Amino acid sequence: MSISNCPLCNYPANPQDRHCQNCGVDLALAMAMTEHAIFNVDKEALINVPVSPEVLVPRLGEYLVESGVLTGKQLHAALNYQREQADKGNPILMGQALLWLGLIDQPALDKAITEQIIQLQQALRQSNQELEHRVQERTRELQSAMNRLTELNQLKANFIANISHELRTPLTHIKGYAELMADQSLGGISPEQADALKVMERSIIRLEGLINDLIKFSETAKGEISLHLKPIPVRILVEAVAAKYTNRARAEQKTLSVTTPETIPNVLGDLENLSWVLSQLLENAIKFTPAGGRVSLSVVPKPHFITFGVTDTGRGIPPERMDEIFEAFHQLDGSPTRQQGGTGLGLALVKRILSAHQTDIQVKSVVGKGSHFSFSLPITEQNLAAEKNDHSA
Repeated sequence: MSISNCPLCNYPANPQDRHCQNCGVDLALAMAMTEHAIFNVDKEALINVPVSPEVLVPRLGEYLVESGVLTGKQLHAALNYQREQADKGNPILMGQALLWLGLIDQPALDKAITEQIIQLQQALRQSNQELEHRVQERTRELQSAMNRLTELNQLKANFIANISHELRTPLTHIKGYAELMADQSLGGISPEQADALKVMERSIIRLEGLINDLIKFSETAKGEISLHLKPIPVRILVEAVAAKYTNRARAEQKTLSVTTPETIPNVLGDLENLSWVLSQLLENAIKFTPAGGRVSLSVVPKPHFITFGVTDTGRGIPPERMDEIFEAFHQLDGSPTRQQGGTGLGLALVKRILSAHQTDIQVKSVVGKGSHFSFSLPITEQNLAAEKNDHSA
């Protein structure tokens, strides 16, 4: 909608000008207020009412009384006259009523309208400045909070890294002497002592795993995941990981199965980290599957990638709590009487390691029936080239 005339003084105006060359009113503001006034009143009430600068001004009569131009009695008379005209089907503005009743002349009316528009313009400018100031202040507060949060996260990561490394040293000594005692290098032991040492060894292995998880988490928290990407033989990777948990699953009266096709292309990834990811997924699946349940590790080739999946028949995860399983140091059962231990870092680390591989962990779960975790990795370029040659031959 272009401006051909100033809404206030009706002076010809260039649409490119900011202010009216005659009265100085802000043309953009005037037009915006005009449009607002027109589109926010009853359309029927606008019939036969001429567009006037007065539509920009709220409560004109009260302003004239406050300015001493009118008396309260005169304003009351003008309001009555305005209602009478509206009842006759001839709605008019307050300024028109005042002019027709001879209570004010045109110059005085124009002056009052101009003053109010200028006041509105100033109020709008001040409001914008205050809003901009509040936005800037709030932005500074948020930036300060973000900086503080970053510092706290860094302090936490440093603390975890330091304490983890400090714990590893005495644990190494305990582990070494326990092994010497178990193989009777330090002298003979009784059957009862041998059983006690086996319990110690299992606890040492568990504690060592927790410390390694803490160290790995502190490294990922500081963005120190360094990947050594290379072609990985999928079958060797899967069978090696599954072999570590076969005896454990059997001991806990659970079935662990591995499903792989006869021919599996290599994938591109970091062998050590991917072994850890699959191990963590299998460990969780076995941990949360009751005796008599089933856990499976599957590999499904696709045209350009391989999908790894770990499925269990455990208790499942409620849909509304699905995101919680990836929070660091958090477990769904956080009560002191929970049956399963752990730091709550496993899946958080899984997500970070897979994110470094440019992929993500997918979860499907049904409460009471089990869960399925999966992720995909790209087939190496060597495999893709070999497949194309086979097809062309």
